[in-house]
Amino acid sequence: MSAPDTTTDVPDEVRARHTELCQELDDHSYRYYLGNPVVSDAEYDALMAELRGIEESYPVLVTQDSPTQKVGAPISVDFAAVEHLVRMESLGNAFDMEELTTWADRANAEVPVTGYLCELKIDGLAVDLVYERGRLVRAATRGDGRVGEDITLNVRTISVVPERLDESVRPAPELLEVRGEVFLPVEDFGRLNERITASGHPPFANPRNAAAGSLRQKDPRVTATRPLSMIMHGVGAYVPAGGAQGGEDVAFTSQSQAYRLLGEWGLPLSDRYKVVKTMDEVRDYVAHYAANRHEPPYEIDGIVVKVDDFALQRRLGSTSRAPRWAIAYKYPPEEVTTRLLDIKVGVGRTGRVTPYGVMEPVVVAGSEVEFATLHNAREVERKGVLIGDTVVLRKAGDVIPEIVAPVVERRDGSERAFVMPELCPECGTALGQQKEGDVDLRCPNARSCPGQLRERLFFIASRRALDIEALGYVAATALTQPLEPARPPLRDEGDLFDLTVDKLLPIRTYVLDPDTSEPKTDPKTGEPKVVSFFANKKGEPKKTVEKLFEQLEEAKSKPLWRVLVALSIRHVGPRAAEDLSRHFRSLEAIREADEEELAAVDGIGPTIAASIREWFSVDWHNEIVRKWAEAGVRMEDEDDGSRPRHLEGVTVVVTGSLEGHTRDGAKEAIAERGGRATSSVSKKTSFVVVGDSPGSKYDKAVKLGVPVLDEAGFGVLLEEGPEAASAKRINPVPEDAE
Repeated sequence: MSAPDTTTDVPDEVRARHTELCQELDDHSYRYYLGNPVVSDAEYDALMAELRGIEESYPVLVTQDSPTQKVGAPISVDFAAVEHLVRMESLGNAFDMEELTTWADRANAEVPVTGYLCELKIDGLAVDLVYERGRLVRAATRGDGRVGEDITLNVRTISVVPERLDESVRPAPELLEVRGEVFLPVEDFGRLNERITASGHPPFANPRNAAAGSLRQKDPRVTATRPLSMIMHGVGAYVPAGGAQGGEDVAFTSQSQAYRLLGEWGLPLSDRYKVVKTMDEVRDYVAHYAANRHEPPYEIDGIVVKVDDFALQRRLGSTSRAPRWAIAYKYPPEEVTTRLLDIKVGVGRTGRVTPYGVMEPVVVAGSEVEFATLHNAREVERKGVLIGDTVVLRKAGDVIPEIVAPVVERRDGSERAFVMPELCPECGTALGQQKEGDVDLRCPNARSCPGQLRERLFFIASRRALDIEALGYVAATALTQPLEPARPPLRDEGDLFDLTVDKLLPIRTYVLDPDTSEPKTDPKTGEPKVVSFFANKKGEPKKTVEKLFEQLEEAKSKPLWRVLVALSIRHVGPRAAEDLSRHFRSLEAIREADEEELAAVDGIGPTIAASIREWFSVDWHNEIVRKWAEAGVRMEDEDDGSRPRHLEGVTVVVTGSLEGHTRDGAKEAIAERGGRATSSVSKKTSFVVVGDSPGSKYDKAVKLGVPVLDEAGFGVLLEEGPEAASAKRINPVPEDAE
């Protein structure tokens, strides 16, 4: 069926929707350009996709003014308009591997592609720089692709942008137009927002908006206070240096060769781009940064893939909007907008009472999200979030979703402020600060607060602690907050190993949502869901009961560091627990050590030492230890001399999947021999052990010259020690090594 080609073929409702979408997209583009968007990238992309679909069905609607034919936003009158020497094109998008493959197949059908350049798509602001005889004469925003805004004075405040090109290697060209992305490093974003909100202004929603807002300051002195940076990603107009000046004519033959020349002239470049020959290698690059999206110091929203050879680029050409020789592979969005329905509070295992947002469900980073953290009451106030706001929601990787900022422009006056409760929502105890000046409010009823006990019990069962899989969140709730007539079988976690089948069978409990600690409702009746968690319909123990007791028995033989973690001593996580266990060898020795002895242990320090002494000063805490010991829980790491301690002073990082060890098992094997297992690679790392799909830690180890071992080499390290393992390294010894 052919597409309609006359105006009379377009239904009125389609024409109206087309007009509506054009106006809406133009408005969103302008707000995005000003650094003040009111929709997420995903929402914008969905509207653009709808518009393209209409125009594909009704080509007569396509005009030069359509958002599908334009690049960027209209130009503000606040800055002088300047015309780019060569048009700045936008990129087409691929949202999955099939679309990326289709783009590559189409390019290869036209020209024999010999190589691709892959680089990170930085989430910043595109800027065009012009150098004449090596001197920066102009900087401009992208604008509509042909005309941008003159921001030269502001760009000159960016420290990585040279005023003059470096001519120590080769003469500067007569004319060089170069494009790049201005961005705000993630690390600096939080500090900038703290400074801005302290002065009474609303925070930026994300680093991209902060970069855009900083570049468009009318006073360059304000821009100079913002820690902006820039990375180059393309070349526009170019006239090489003349022979009369003693220079040489250099023609750009490829994207990668252009990058080498730009680097010689001192322009800032990424060290993460890669030239590859095949699409399989392109897919590997895309997959690597999908798994390590937060490894770069700046935010990225995808990967840009370009045909590397400039001659092939010219043969492939461009559409009215985008080049055919390049495409942007977009990762699932990590920021979306949604409605904040309410702000409630939850109680953690240490008594900390934390506000969290209840939102209209929305998909972000590939999963549906309904709840997000707000940290504390001061953070709610700092972010200026009101109940009823449209908010920017962010989910970075596997991190808990976070409300970033409100979209103030969408307020209608119905929003209301959040008021932090004065009483614990779980037990009714008055909330207070643990110490003066603490930003967090806590419930001081540590032993008897059912919410705190539930969270501590659930934590004991986690993989970080005693790893009791059968003791999930609902089971932890059943053991601490059963419905009448049963009484809680646990007064505190000290009773965990004294459980019996008879204590479990009568228990009935609500099914709680793990994100909110509130009962789930039955969709049919609207009533809270109630379950007999440990008994079946006949009143007999479920199979999970047998599994629970088996795993409780296994937990008794876990190493000392896991027991320490399970006690929920503030600041004592797995790494500190391993350091303490390695040094003292028993829980009794840790309890008897004074604060000075504890602080002297490598990796501990005064804060953790004080927290340990404070924990053991509480009578019921010591009662937990006594009950666990009497139940047979392992309270010391025995050293019978059968296992060598030849990894004393050795630091090992394990990355990737090993066939013969789980990640935790490998760490325990290292600790049992006196070594230290850490998660980050540095010059102080002794060995990096790699399995399948090791990722960036392997790359960093090679770069730093740290010995890398495969699984066989790891076996040598465990059995024979570091000297023998050094001979099994799979990466070369650095030339400057002694």
